[in-house]
Amino acid sequence: MGRKRKELPELERVEITGIAAEGKSIARIKLKEEDQHPIVIFIPYGAPGDIVNLKIDKKKNSYAEGHITKMIKPSPIRIEAKCDYFGYCGGCKWQHIPYTEQLKFKRQQVVDAFERIAKVEIPEIPMTLGSADIWGYRNKMEYTFSNRRWRSWEEMRGEKVCSLGDNTLGFHIPGSFDKVLHIENCYLQSEIGDRIRNFVYEEALKRENNSSRIKEINTFYDIKENRGFLRTIMIRPTTTGELMVCLVFGDLDEEKVIPGTEAYDFMKELQESFPEITTLVYVINKKVNDSIADQEVMIFHGPGYIEEKMGDLKFRISAKSFYQTNSKQAETLYNKVAEFAGLSDGETTNTTDTKPIVYDLYTGTGTIANFVARNAEKVIGIEYVEDAVNDAKINSRINGIENTEFFAGDMKDVLNEDFIEKHGRPDIMIVDPPRAGMHEDVVKMILKTNPRKIIYVSCNPATQARDIALMDEKYKVTAVQPVDMFPHTHHVENVVRLELR
Repeated sequence: MGRKRKELPELERVEITGIAAEGKSIARIKLKEEDQHPIVIFIPYGAPGDIVNLKIDKKKNSYAEGHITKMIKPSPIRIEAKCDYFGYCGGCKWQHIPYTEQLKFKRQQVVDAFERIAKVEIPEIPMTLGSADIWGYRNKMEYTFSNRRWRSWEEMRGEKVCSLGDNTLGFHIPGSFDKVLHIENCYLQSEIGDRIRNFVYEEALKRENNSSRIKEINTFYDIKENRGFLRTIMIRPTTTGELMVCLVFGDLDEEKVIPGTEAYDFMKELQESFPEITTLVYVINKKVNDSIADQEVMIFHGPGYIEEKMGDLKFRISAKSFYQTNSKQAETLYNKVAEFAGLSDGETTNTTDTKPIVYDLYTGTGTIANFVARNAEKVIGIEYVEDAVNDAKINSRINGIENTEFFAGDMKDVLNEDFIEKHGRPDIMIVDPPRAGMHEDVVKMILKTNPRKIIYVSCNPATQARDIALMDEKYKVTAVQPVDMFPHTHHVENVVRLELR
């Protein structure tokens, strides 16, 4: 018989003093009188200045995790969250914090990363550049169909009545892969997203109740069993008024959606009910995971892509394309990249009229590369995903940009001396890696390549700081600018300029 787990304590009148990584708040307290030092406790959905009772859920040697059981005195900065699902869905963990304070906390994340990890000399970090729109800013949302609706503790204890059945369309609950929180409205996307999602949900319910298929298969996907008719839906509006919807089916007997099938009728109903949809596409995904990166996207209606504008440039976006999720703020971010690189309109990077050679590593669909190309001699973009490279080439072509070249492959394999010898040594290198940062071999190759400036864009200040520490002997940080792409979340984008010492 195993040992009985030791009950962890509940603490009274604890003051929350700050904000930590992953959007959690922190408190520091001695759990026992004999403790020499206070322990750090990480607490979700707290605000600095809250006085709370909290329950310890997990304890390690150097830290603990807990949750608020009672609010004794709310922080002076605490505000009421706008969304009914706040605290459940896990998406907008800072809705209870005013936006001006969110920007301060995001700046502090960058400061902390450079002080704790990089430990290099940096200039004063300015305030985070805020987003003009703090609601309705997302140009891409994905929702999951499931026959296993998540229920709150209040509902399970009978304290709250809910008319919904088991079938649901919404967001995965953090830490529970097979449970989905039903969503009726989400403030992160324009109202068209809510209307389409709710319509699709109602239509799916009708088919679940009336279709003969129910004898064979669920209309709403069974995530545990990996079977079902409807799996996910992605909605992508643009600032230009174009709108893409991508439906992902699970079990279909056909290789394509054809007239006379239930899938065809479902998509036709969606198309006719929403003339705003300029392109309607679908995927048949029978894999275990939801990713469509390796799946064929098929067109039901429209050209199969949408176009977004940034400044005077157009960018074509397909179902699998990456594009910054906050369209308007993306222009703010890229303007800052161009400014740090000396590639803004009217600027020159040299005392001569010679335009620089620019390398754009992790170029994605070539958004940054095309954005700065007019002020460069040429831009060389490298990206791991071949589909993204194809999109980058298309984006250059539709904008009449002729001085870009794009290459697909693993960065540490593509970027070598032979490649640089062939395409020219860069004056400026722009890097925008994934959250994990750059491979150490890539950092070493950048140092060998010896560009005059490196502009490092990152969605993770911690890995960015780690990489910059590796370059400190040769490069000095001369400018830093946090940019908020995701209001009401803890995520922050950060732009750093490094120059040869």
